[in-house]
Amino acid sequence: MKYIKAPTALTMAPYNQRELKLNGFSVVESCTHTVNNKGAMYLEEHMLLFVKQGVNILKDGKTEFVVRKNEMVFLKKATLVEYHKTGDTDQDNLYISLMFFLKDEFLQDFIKMANIKSVHTEERVRILVKPVNERLLRFFESIEPYFNEPENIDAGLIKIKMLELLYDLAGTDKNLFQQLLQMKQPVRTEIPEVMEKNYTSPVSLTELAYLSGRSLASFKRDFQTIYNMAPSQWIRKKRLDKAKEVLENTSMAVSDVCYTLGFENPAHFSRIFKEHFGYPPSNLRQQKA
Repeated sequence: MKYIKAPTALTMAPYNQRELKLNGFSVVESCTHTVNNKGAMYLEEHMLLFVKQGVNILKDGKTEFVVRKNEMVFLKKATLVEYHKTGDTDQDNLYISLMFFLKDEFLQDFIKMANIKSVHTEERVRILVKPVNERLLRFFESIEPYFNEPENIDAGLIKIKMLELLYDLAGTDKNLFQQLLQMKQPVRTEIPEVMEKNYTSPVSLTELAYLSGRSLASFKRDFQTIYNMAPSQWIRKKRLDKAKEVLENTSMAVSDVCYTLGFENPAHFSRIFKEHFGYPPSNLRQQKA
């Protein structure tokens, strides 16, 4: 399944979703009539998803989040999630959601502004789908008119609205707000766990270090100790070995295997596959035919 980068690609063709944007965050509105819309997106920033109409089933690895009408979930950046949107059958299969993408810098500025004392913990806060209370519903409604004339909305006003969102979350949902605080200083995670979960994602070394709760230098040092090779070398070998396994045991097309395992494009995938194994991936597909 080919992924898209969010929020970057969401406002481009063929998605053409409406966006409010300011340095530090963006808000993307998804409004469509759909019975069965599936895909995958790589989160470039932390994302708070609010579903106003319909249902969105998100998968992060083996974990599934079912977000229904007037519910929300908060997911951290550098995550590859699969989505399955279905519209409300009583409303002509209408699906509407708001996606709030927040940069680390904006969260940190808010924590300083609100004088919030974050407490470091070794225990990861559990990600939960949460019902949206009346206070937050009114906030989400107040954002929607801005999409009709984004060029006439002052950037300062958008920033105030985003700060209002964070204050509302801080005041109404302790679990979700703890997630926000934890984004500032991620829980330290074992490197093998991070790598096994993310080797097919388009993550950079800096993002892998972030996900493991380490500095880049510490991540590289610890990785070398565990695997006795560089992270990029390990990821390439892991993807190629997995690609060979999938081609030998399934009927997936070469292009589908390419995108599912995070390679740039089929031509690049075929070239490095042949360099590694001595024959192109099409040979395995011909053997299956």
